[in-house]
Amino acid sequence: MAPTIVTIIVLGLCVLGISIKIWLKEDGEFSGTCASQNPYLNQDGENCGFCGKSPEQFKDCHEKS
Repeated sequence: MAPTIVTIIVLGLCVLGISIKIWLKEDGEFSGTCASQNPYLNQDGENCGFCGKSPEQFKDCHEKS
């Protein structure tokens, strides 16, 4: 019973933290959400699925194409 309560509390704190971050950020957007920015996740150099830019083309991924 105790591990279940601890798990629920930890998950609740995580959701609360994300909610506060979204609330405090302008337009509720996270920065740097393109997987293309992470060389460990994008080892093949594929284009971003969100904005369509290649890893060499963008500095941030806020605009939609």
